[in-house]
Amino acid sequence: MYNTHMFIDVAEITIGGGHGGAGIVSFGKMAHSGPDGGSGGKGGDVYFVAEPDLTLLSQFTRKTFFSAEPGAPGGKNKRTGKDGKDLEIKLPLGTTIIDRKTSKELFELKKSGQKELISSGGIGGRGNYEFRSPRRTTPQFAQSGLPGEKKDLILNLKLIADFGLIGLPNAGKSSLLNELTNANAKIANYSFTTLSPNLGVINGKIIADIPGLIEGASAGKGLGISFLKHIEKVKVLLHCLSVESQDPLSDYKIIRKELDKYNKLLLTKKEVVLLTKSDLVSPKDLAKIQTKIKNYSDNTLEVSIHDWESLEKLKKILLT
Repeated sequence: MYNTHMFIDVAEITIGGGHGGAGIVSFGKMAHSGPDGGSGGKGGDVYFVAEPDLTLLSQFTRKTFFSAEPGAPGGKNKRTGKDGKDLEIKLPLGTTIIDRKTSKELFELKKSGQKELISSGGIGGRGNYEFRSPRRTTPQFAQSGLPGEKKDLILNLKLIADFGLIGLPNAGKSSLLNELTNANAKIANYSFTTLSPNLGVINGKIIADIPGLIEGASAGKGLGISFLKHIEKVKVLLHCLSVESQDPLSDYKIIRKELDKYNKLLLTKKEVVLLTKSDLVSPKDLAKIQTKIKNYSDNTLEVSIHDWESLEKLKKILLT
């Protein structure tokens, strides 16, 4: 089975702000010197930063706990410890951050470069210099620093693309993506060749090849709902129907039914029906298929990766 690079779109991790540094107990060397123990530094904060790299969740397959640097302890002569370094974790654009304990959505990374504070570092403990007073001239104690904020999170990635190629397995989606965008998606004549979404870019617009859906996908069959979610943020659906199929109209209805079961709003998205592999049937049979499909969608296009003119028509639709 082809799966040389595992695409990760969900990860569970724990994040911790840096522990605050401890204050210290110290007195000056001179006789009758007062307390001079410094306070600890603040622990580092943890930030999430959005990047366009969709493979970034793979960093969590081996490591699931991340924390910022702790604050340094205080020093003699009232020196405050150095603050811990902040930690920036890069996440794919389109990632939703969810609190695992409450299932509450905290925020979503919608723009490249977006930076969000996720866990604050702990405050440093006070040294004994901070506890001096007329009554307490030689305090023999100091505070330990406070722990940083700790959170258990679910990271859920949903692709943000302009166009989504959908359809049953072997509908020609990956081949079409390769021709339109010079992508290098795996192609073979068997179901589920595509085990993870492939992306291509045409004139700055992103096309996502969503892995083949099957009847029952919304209930978890085949590749299940793991990839249905990636259709939610796609602006335009490119519904691929292979004219080689024994019943293209039935194929169309199967996919539309699964979209409806998963999220009815998906049926309101703009859709272009692509009759793929159009060079493999006669013009007469192609016309019959067109007539059947047009009863359900008036936005159809015959296309073949071996027909330059049909590809140009499709490009024109995508770029207008």
